[in-house]
Amino acid sequence: MAIVGYGRCSSTGQDLTIQVEQLTAHGCEKLFTEKKSGTSTVNRTELLSCLDYLREGDKLVITKLDRLCRSIRDLSNISDELTKKGIALVVLEQNIDTSTSTGKLLFSMLGVISEFENDLRKERTQQGIKKALADGVKFGRKSKLTEEQLSNLKVKRSNGVRVADLVNEFGISRESIYRLTRV
Repeated sequence: MAIVGYGRCSSTGQDLTIQVEQLTAHGCEKLFTEKKSGTSTVNRTELLSCLDYLREGDKLVITKLDRLCRSIRDLSNISDELTKKGIALVVLEQNIDTSTSTGKLLFSMLGVISEFENDLRKERTQQGIKKALADGVKFGRKSKLTEEQLSNLKVKRSNGVRVADLVNEFGISRESIYRLTRV
């Protein structure tokens, strides 16, 4: 029986040190770590390698449930795979061990709560974006052209000036010329 740890954080700006320390202190003999979004398991190569590495009787240890997945679908898929292989899941901060009945119950409940929190976060983000747009906030990169330059570009293009000449004059791409002068 091997005790295998998996650690994940969402971005390169975050640090895995605390997770690695907790997993090591719990006795994990092998660690898989990565810096990828938890919204899907598809592009998480270390998680897939970890799941492939595990054998019957092993324990997969994570620090928190949201380090493993962010949706009920992924949680269910991973849980089913672990169950089929005879692998227990241990979640340190929530004190869950799926080798026990209580642990299985807590695991399922926390998965539902985790997805609910994720959905609430998405809703708040969308509300914030809508409010910002209503308040006149502009998202994306600032235009390279002033209003005067844009007007001049449109006049020159309508007068038949070649796109290649406009690219050189205004320092923007051909695609931008076409997009900005579209009627």
